[in-house]
Amino acid sequence: MIPYQTLRQRITSAFESSTFLFPPEQLYIPINYALEQSGKRIRPILVLMATDLFGGDVEQALFPAMGLEIFHNFTLLHDDIMDQAPLRRGRPTVHSQWDINTAILSGDTMFVIAYEYVAKTDPVLLPRVLDLFNDTARKVCEGQQYDMNFETMEAVTIDDYMLMIRLKTAVLIACSLKLGAIIAGASATDAEIIYEAGIELGLAFQLQDDYLDAFGDVTVFGKTIGGDIITNKKTFLYLKAVEIARGSDLELFRRLLHDPGVAQTEKVERVINLYRKLKIDDLTSTEVEYHHNRAVGILKTLSVDPFRTSELILIMNKMLARDR
Repeated sequence: MIPYQTLRQRITSAFESSTFLFPPEQLYIPINYALEQSGKRIRPILVLMATDLFGGDVEQALFPAMGLEIFHNFTLLHDDIMDQAPLRRGRPTVHSQWDINTAILSGDTMFVIAYEYVAKTDPVLLPRVLDLFNDTARKVCEGQQYDMNFETMEAVTIDDYMLMIRLKTAVLIACSLKLGAIIAGASATDAEIIYEAGIELGLAFQLQDDYLDAFGDVTVFGKTIGGDIITNKKTFLYLKAVEIARGSDLELFRRLLHDPGVAQTEKVERVINLYRKLKIDDLTSTEVEYHHNRAVGILKTLSVDPFRTSELILIMNKMLARDR
């Protein structure tokens, strides 16, 4: 197996050599800005890892992997507009740095560029790759709509939430792994197995993100603690608290969420304390572990040498240890 760091450097080098400097600059400078602040680029690295896992040539996977990452960043750009988020990874969001119209148009262009990169797949494999990419793009939009719906819905269940994060977050990670499998010529069975492993990994990843919003170390997590609490976002923690809180605890939780007289810092502190009292931290960690273990178990059913999956499992473990 090619080491993770080698694949990460390959992706980094590919993006550094693919700067978009075309006229009109007002359209492309925000795109470069968005891609420059891209995070750890886990998704394209997973594409390359899956390609290598099944004995494929990672160079053949490079352009579609980049396309998937560009698509992911396009979704973040538009999500930030919908959420009115001022910051992304510690820097002003595109619509904050420029304006909403610029962010919309640059985002639309990123979607087109993503397709251009994905289309550089081997022509023999392209129909399967495009089917996967289109299905993923549609599901991400469906997940975002569910997330928006939840903002005004009172009766949201944990099952509703799990469906939403499956669509909005998990399918991109699953797509990354299946994309690599297809490019490497893996069997349809193995491609589906690694897709399902990616779904479980994606669920665990998002649940861990929920956990870290309340219980993470801000210096490691890279985000302000309590952002979901401040906005009353219906995360796993929020919904689990509604599900199990009783009496005065439930009354306090509802008051903290809806009383405009409670300062943000006090709200965050008291909600986190209530989460600890209700053992929401332990329950969330248990749920993360459950989906992580399912991902590992599914990977072990692949028809490849178990040794070859060890690097991928190691990276999965690191993805879920961002606050440790």
